[in-house]
Amino acid sequence: MKASKWALILGASSGFGEGAARALAQAGYDIVGVHLDRKAGLEHVAQIRKDIEQLGRKTQYFNINAADEEKRNEVLAELGKQQLNIAVLLHSLAFGTLKPYIGADVLNKANIDMTLDVMAHSLVYWSQGVVKQGLMGRGGRIFSMTSSGSTRVFATYGAVSAAKAALESHTRQLALELAPFEITVNALRGGVTDTPALRKIPGNEKLIEIATQRNPHHRLTTPADLGGAIVALSHPGADWITGNVINVDGGEEVSA
Repeated sequence: MKASKWALILGASSGFGEGAARALAQAGYDIVGVHLDRKAGLEHVAQIRKDIEQLGRKTQYFNINAADEEKRNEVLAELGKQQLNIAVLLHSLAFGTLKPYIGADVLNKANIDMTLDVMAHSLVYWSQGVVKQGLMGRGGRIFSMTSSGSTRVFATYGAVSAAKAALESHTRQLALELAPFEITVNALRGGVTDTPALRKIPGNEKLIEIATQRNPHHRLTTPADLGGAIVALSHPGADWITGNVINVDGGEEVSA
């Protein structure tokens, strides 16, 4: 099965992960999706797979906790057994605890450890796995999804902000260590995007309003915008782009 190009997407059932899956499928990639959804969300996952397969692409989806070591190893072993060619790995996991550091109901150690493990450290473990299993070779692409929260302060966003900062650090280190393998690693910083993850942040309506006004295009970033960037950066001509945090926001970050 090495002839086909596969994209392994962590967090494939909504938001940036879904947008990337759709864009990469349009570009000719088969899709392995890892997601964690209850019964209510599985109908949407089925629709994503149907849409992708109607493009003539193959799909494999795993409904697991991507941060669970045993489940991760099971998925990687299965993909290794099939000898898939994973050309793209996208880490787009958005599951963390939104609480303040100080106050009545605050973050505890378990909250912080879980948020960092899911939203940052799991990038390292999945990257190690695809390389160890021989799933990704020269020309491979690894992407992580960061946000402006890595350098800015928002109420209740402390643990997620720490995770995003750690994710960017992991991205740089992986870029250094995977350079001899000719695998590139970059973090993509999308603009404010109306996703299920954003809707969980207190005050998200105000964030949407400010971003729409601030962005020179006067609209929010969309998952499709990020998907298009991933397709472009997966082209062979992008082999020399690695170790970066790349804004994909229509100029939102640089606008006053």
